[in-house]
Amino acid sequence: MTAGTATTAEGADARAARETARVLLEIGAIHCNPREPFKLTSGRLSPVYIDCRKLISYPAERARVMDLGVALVSRELGGNLDMIGGGETAGIPFAAWMAERMNLPMLYVRKQPKGFGRMAQIEGDLKEGARVLLVEDLATDGGSKVHFCAALRNAGAVVTHAFVIFHYGIFPASRTTLSAIGVKLLALATWHDVLAVAESEKRFAAGELSAIKSFIADPEHWKPGA
Repeated sequence: MTAGTATTAEGADARAARETARVLLEIGAIHCNPREPFKLTSGRLSPVYIDCRKLISYPAERARVMDLGVALVSRELGGNLDMIGGGETAGIPFAAWMAERMNLPMLYVRKQPKGFGRMAQIEGDLKEGARVLLVEDLATDGGSKVHFCAALRNAGAVVTHAFVIFHYGIFPASRTTLSAIGVKLLALATWHDVLAVAESEKRFAAGELSAIKSFIADPEHWKPGA
């Protein structure tokens, strides 16, 4: 996948993508400000920013998104899953809600081992060989997923998939980085889906939509006024 190439899902995945995008827009989790762009953790500038953490404050909306996530994971993995693992910190609540729905044990992964006690990086009861799904809120370039997957594998888990609510879907490295370590990324929605819903429902002004399109087409070189 290359930047600027529209990638849309089909069938149930497409419906889930549209619904997830609509929920995120309705609760105000999508922010657009081309004149004063947001700085991402990578240092890149972006006219849009997403805050998936906002979902935790909306019971009905988060329940629907979690139901869509469970459906996606179930279609992809069937019963080939033993545990749900949340990445510190944003992935923890979503992992808990998914684990509850799927009646599976849950654990969470720290970014670094604790500096005291057992020096644990994995919290929960992880059995050797357990098949674990890593859960986070979103993915940009996939870097943090590699870190969490390595920690889980070092502790004895089998990790072949990671799930996020939102995947930027515009940085090729986000999938190639994970595929290089044998992990497939599952996501409900991308910026392409948000743009499609926002445009069809007139959620943003013309100038804002233009900025989002420009960013999606070339995120590495986007700048205000592009």
